[in-house]
Amino acid sequence: MSWRRGDNIAGRPWRGRVRDYDLFKELVIGVVVVGLLVVGLSAVFSSPDDPGVTLKSWATVAPSDFIATATAELGGTSDTAAYGQPYSATPDATQKLGFIDLQALSGVRIPIDTANDFVLTPLKTLPTPPPALAIWSAATAQEQTKWTTDYATALAAVTNGDPAQVAPGDYGPVPALTGALLTMAGSGNLDGVLQSGGQPYNLNYTPTILFLGDGTYFAGLADAAHLTGDQWGVMNETGNTPGQSWLWLFSLSYQIPPFNSSPNADILVVAVMVGLSLLLTLLPFIPGLRSVPRKIPVYRLIWKDYYRNR
Repeated sequence: MSWRRGDNIAGRPWRGRVRDYDLFKELVIGVVVVGLLVVGLSAVFSSPDDPGVTLKSWATVAPSDFIATATAELGGTSDTAAYGQPYSATPDATQKLGFIDLQALSGVRIPIDTANDFVLTPLKTLPTPPPALAIWSAATAQEQTKWTTDYATALAAVTNGDPAQVAPGDYGPVPALTGALLTMAGSGNLDGVLQSGGQPYNLNYTPTILFLGDGTYFAGLADAAHLTGDQWGVMNETGNTPGQSWLWLFSLSYQIPPFNSSPNADILVVAVMVGLSLLLTLLPFIPGLRSVPRKIPVYRLIWKDYYRNR
């Protein structure tokens, strides 16, 4: 049977070979074979990703960094405490696009008091809360600030921030509170308390991630895995595994002026990406630009067989 351009073959009976085809059978075989391959390869090679980072692993591997971060949370000097919306109403903490403050417009939707949420409230859940909690609660704001500031300064002055080497001083209940929190984290209880949010089946990892991000341990792991913004950024996964390739333009923008030196880099990059996305969306309606594909016929290389036969 020959076919010519313009022939209508839709109404003609099929005269070629016919054979039975069991779609359900093919589907079952495909699912079983692929399933066995996935299970078998998983058992042999395991997951390429590194184990998850927890507060327990942080307290075990880098206790000094944990203590220093807990002190900053108590004193309200951590990155989370000063981040601004949506966590707090810290003045002049937001990134602005000219006179537009989109971050502030979002409001405080996830209110976080680092001292209470990360340190004091978790310690109150212990079967025997430390007596230092009562001392802290009875103190004035000025006393609390002085204790945390002095203790943070003393920690920074010793080798590796080891609390055992801190010079004697009036630090109030801060060493006892941070030490109790370190013990709680080392036992694995702090992870559960921060993620539960007072609910039995709540898996909210936001407080845990913010607490981890305020220290240097988590950032050190990201740097070792080539995940920081000055390298591959969001385009890379652990173990040098390539990540989301479609985010390369975001990552690139952070490496070039003026974004790499601007305090408003995040909002500037987002604005540029929104502008480029609108340009791509409106491309069919922009005279000149919409004619580029016809003037540069790359499509003929993609469908070269079609145009060769034509």
